[in-house]
Amino acid sequence: MTESTNPTPAAAAASAVRGPPAGSGAVPRVRRRVPFWDNARFACIALVVLGHAAQRLTYDSEVALALYLLVYAFHMPAFAIISGYFSTSDAPGRRQMARVLTDILLPYVIFESLWTVTKWLVEGQANPNPTQPSWTLWFLLALGIFRVVLPYLALLRWPLLWTIVISIGAGYLPNIDSTLSLSRTLGLLFFFTLGWWLRERDVIDRLGLLRSRPWWVFAASAAVLAAAGWLAWFFVDVWRAMNLREWLFYDENYSSIGGTEWWAGGVRLALVGVAIVLSTAFFAVLPLETHWWTHFGQYTMYVYLLHSFVLYPFRESGVLRDLDPTWIWLPVVMVTSVLIALGLATRPVRTVFRPLVEPRPRWLFADPAMLDREGHRSDPTGSRRPPEQPRPAHRRADPRQNG
Repeated sequence: MTESTNPTPAAAAASAVRGPPAGSGAVPRVRRRVPFWDNARFACIALVVLGHAAQRLTYDSEVALALYLLVYAFHMPAFAIISGYFSTSDAPGRRQMARVLTDILLPYVIFESLWTVTKWLVEGQANPNPTQPSWTLWFLLALGIFRVVLPYLALLRWPLLWTIVISIGAGYLPNIDSTLSLSRTLGLLFFFTLGWWLRERDVIDRLGLLRSRPWWVFAASAAVLAAAGWLAWFFVDVWRAMNLREWLFYDENYSSIGGTEWWAGGVRLALVGVAIVLSTAFFAVLPLETHWWTHFGQYTMYVYLLHSFVLYPFRESGVLRDLDPTWIWLPVVMVTSVLIALGLATRPVRTVFRPLVEPRPRWLFADPAMLDREGHRSDPTGSRRPPEQPRPAHRRADPRQNG
């Protein structure tokens, strides 16, 4: 989960200066991380861990199910928006193509292999199949596909309209399934494109959304999230009857989860609208400034890839089932989820698992020196941005400045 389609170096928390090409006459630009995006990424990854940790509680607790539905209504769309915001629609160069291999495909192969071995050791059987992502690994493939298709989407008029049509239309086709995470990828493609569109149109900067925030924006956004949580709990029987959790996964065609009517696509359209509203409210309650936990937002790839191994024993052993009373154990799970996210982003964990999370196999590339220039990028969602400066009239901001 992780700096998504255009990752930045992990060591770039401090400001760095990139000089202009020799003889260009250009003014050097100072590149810095914007704390808000690190705050947003860490909050998102904490919700990912919470969603997976609380899943077993949802079978016996209506409150846990309501929280689960609230989290899944927006946390992955929010991650996709962040990923798109720091993505470039330019035709990929050699470095960008190498990043698809080192930041997405290689970690996917490594961790898919680790999951195969884990299942064989614990369950006594395994079915190695790299086309069927294990548990959380689907998002890596989604990021890879997002990066590949974005330059083509950027060529179209109304890219947001086309991606919403794709998202809704994909649910009607039974042959689009979890193979290579295609169903979820197409389902979430709109949010990724929305993030890119917001950056391409400079919406965030023009509205000054990262410079200040009136108190009433925070209050209204918190009220929206609270109201959504109340609705998730008050109508929990309705949501359970309509199998809402499956709809929120964007992982199945409509008919397979009970949407046999012709208007089933309208349900997904409504969920997309809900995700936009809740994601906006979620972003609006996050702090703009740096806090002690902000820098952990740079390392969400570690949390995303490793947390499932931490939770796996508890899920398989049944420890998380039949925990009663819920009012005690659900807060315990929530706090523990945040602590897991923090722990997996610490330096000792990164040092040990860096070869797996950020592989740099020089033997694989025809030009091994290219990896020396890549550095480390521990989060595929990006957060490094240049300061505001005038841009040429004929060209919009170049998202490649994000790392």
